[in-house]
Amino acid sequence: MSEHAPVVGPAEDGTMSPSVGLSVIHLFAKPTLVYEADEFIAAVKDAEAAGVQVVCVSMLGHKADVAIMALTKDWRLLRQFQTALQHAGLDIIDSYVSMTEVSEYAVGMPEAMLTPRLYPQLPPEGKLAWCFYPMSKSRVKDANWFTLPYDRRKELMHEHGTSGRKFAGRVIQIVTGSTGVDDFEWGVTLISKKLFTQCASMKHRLCTPNSELFMRVPSPM
Repeated sequence: MSEHAPVVGPAEDGTMSPSVGLSVIHLFAKPTLVYEADEFIAAVKDAEAAGVQVVCVSMLGHKADVAIMALTKDWRLLRQFQTALQHAGLDIIDSYVSMTEVSEYAVGMPEAMLTPRLYPQLPPEGKLAWCFYPMSKSRVKDANWFTLPYDRRKELMHEHGTSGRKFAGRVIQIVTGSTGVDDFEWGVTLISKKLFTQCASMKHRLCTPNSELFMRVPSPM
């Protein structure tokens, strides 16, 4: 396990926080008949005042009307924020729980490169397009990621990362770990100035051997 892998437990002050990094929740919601916009805004402001980073996104399509991404150290603050949103009249129709982390394949990287992965500052200025998807590594018979030698997995991850770095500065990627706390192993959040840039970034990544053989995402994605 990487030294940057989060371990969750109660602290002496009673907080429930990962040992490193931040707790993260993605909420997808629709307003009910008793929805109150003022209460929703107040819930966001109260959370931010408590140190929670909040990203609110207007959604297209029928699945949800709003997506809310929230990050902070203490899981209890995320639970309080979720409750406040429900009291404002939002129906939470889907969610995803995870934690920021650093990949085991990033061992040896400078701390200056690791810190933004563990402690991202959101939302990035000028970038308004947002998307999220969960994923896991494949465990099927002829494409089991975890039976590959470590060096081969690291090579494939480097190749995958090289594809993503073509969009450095244009697409902000936050990969959060969710093994044991939600249905998949990771959550991937992409933020950019233009939606087209996100789509191009994902197409490049999905065409690497790492993704084609070993990536498992919800169907439909």
